[in-house]
This record gives sequence, C-alpha cells and structure tokens, in this order.
Amino acid sequence: MFSQMLEWQRSALKVASLAAEAQQVVAYRTLGMAGLWSVDPSENVRMVTEKSPALMQSWWSASRAAMGGAAPERVVMAWAGPLERKARSNRKRLAKRGPNMNFGA
Repeated sequence: MFSQMLEWQRSALKVASLAAEAQQVVAYRTLGMAGLWSVDPSENVRMVTEKSPALMQSWWSASRAAMGGAAPERVVMAWAGPLERKARSNRKRLAKRGPNMNFGA
C-alpha cells in the first residue's frame, strides 16, 4: 500500500516537472520572439517540428506500458518521461543563450 502511494506521488511529481520545464521553454521562446532573449533564427521552426516526434514517442511509450499491463501510475510515468526529457533539454539549451543585449540597438 505504501509503495503504491509513493508511485502515485512520483508520477504526480513527474507531471509537475514536465509542466514546469515546458513553461520555462515557452517563456524563453516567447521572449525570443519578442527580441528580448537570444535565440537561434531557426527556433520558431524547431518548436513546431519537434512536437510531433516527441508526442509520438510519448504516446508509444505509454501505450506499450498500458498494453503490458502496467499500473496507471507507471503509464503516466511512461507518457511524461519522453516529454519531460525533451522539455528539459530545450530549457537548458535556451537558458544558456541569455538575454538579447542588442535589443533596441
């Protein structure tokens, strides 16, 4: 019983982490579109083209877990894992770019 409760908490934390990582990426990209954050010129295309593969990988992972009889919290972990990893790598990459110091110049 206790271990099952911990699994639910872990899956909830995984989803919360995904939400936080994704929100930071959205903020960096929005600032980039406004010219306030230094982003690569191809960032707008990248943010669109990376969605489908990431969602398919996430769907496939969750589907395999569900079809394999995994507990619901394991299915959630399988779904959120690939998306969280992608969002985290984007956040780290974008954070390194820093503010656009030439804004308005």
